[in-house]
Amino acid sequence: MVIELNQKNKQLVWDFWQQLEAASPDQLVQIANESLVSNISWHGPDPINNLHGVQSFVSKFWMPLQKSFRDLKRQTHIFFGGPSNGRIDGKNDGNMWVTGTGYLTGIFVEDYLSIPANNSEVNIRWGEFCRLEEGRITEIFFLLDLVDLIQQAGFQVLPPSRGADGVYPPPRANDGILLEAQSEKESQYSLDHIRRFIFDGLNRFDQSDLKSMGMADFFHPDVQWYGPGGIGACLSFREFESLHQKPWLYAFPDRSVQNLDALFAEGSYSAAPGWAGVTATHTGEYLDHAASGNAIEINGIDWWKRDGEVYIENWVFVDMIHLFRQLGVDLFERLAQQSGST
Repeated sequence: MVIELNQKNKQLVWDFWQQLEAASPDQLVQIANESLVSNISWHGPDPINNLHGVQSFVSKFWMPLQKSFRDLKRQTHIFFGGPSNGRIDGKNDGNMWVTGTGYLTGIFVEDYLSIPANNSEVNIRWGEFCRLEEGRITEIFFLLDLVDLIQQAGFQVLPPSRGADGVYPPPRANDGILLEAQSEKESQYSLDHIRRFIFDGLNRFDQSDLKSMGMADFFHPDVQWYGPGGIGACLSFREFESLHQKPWLYAFPDRSVQNLDALFAEGSYSAAPGWAGVTATHTGEYLDHAASGNAIEINGIDWWKRDGEVYIENWVFVDMIHLFRQLGVDLFERLAQQSGST
């Protein structure tokens, strides 16, 4: 029964995305009402943050995107769904989810969230998680990589990335769109595996030795870790440790993964959204910003591709605007100063 329900949910979300993309402005509310509950809860990137209801979803999220990016098209690189088990204690919450990630492409013709338009084609990284009940989407977690978009517009609000900028490809095997039903046994193994990685690995850091987490047991030596704008991609486990993990854990040594909004798997893929999914204290320098001592909550989303017992690819979003706001830095103020819009 779970597989059948998951297939129905995936088809609903897939169709909704296609219809949303093709709709004219006067059709949007009607189309949204056919797939979303009227009191939909939408959680997005800073500075949009949380929206409630279909009208807000349309007028404050989707229509501004269509207005700013002419010929907006959605490229989907990864797509799958399943039942969630994102609690530390392992109690299944029973919620059903569908997720996707890829690019939104379009011509940047009008300023978006105060990011200056450059009248050029841009590829905006997007990631979305939809919770479904009784044939309707009831909750959405959605991120755009705004720092990467700012870079494409010609501005740099963070220091140069340690990793590689602009690297956010589809899975190397081109097998990330799971429209067909997958093996229930394989999906369950992937879910059990990612739970061990997150709750028994990442949360085992002793605030001193990276090896305390046992990441080498979970990541292939040539893992491709596709990080967000401001951090960049790390194209081996060695790069991941040196370019991202060491600076991150130096800055946030007490970071701890909390109960996640969702954690699910299908086939060899798994994924999770976590608004305040990681809590930490900013006690070390991060991206040239001195320790603030502030307690922070990190909003992020991930997708992992497993090959046997190790992960070979990991697509990662962190809401860097939200993170730096908690550190006392408004990245949009930095952008305004550079663009001369103050």
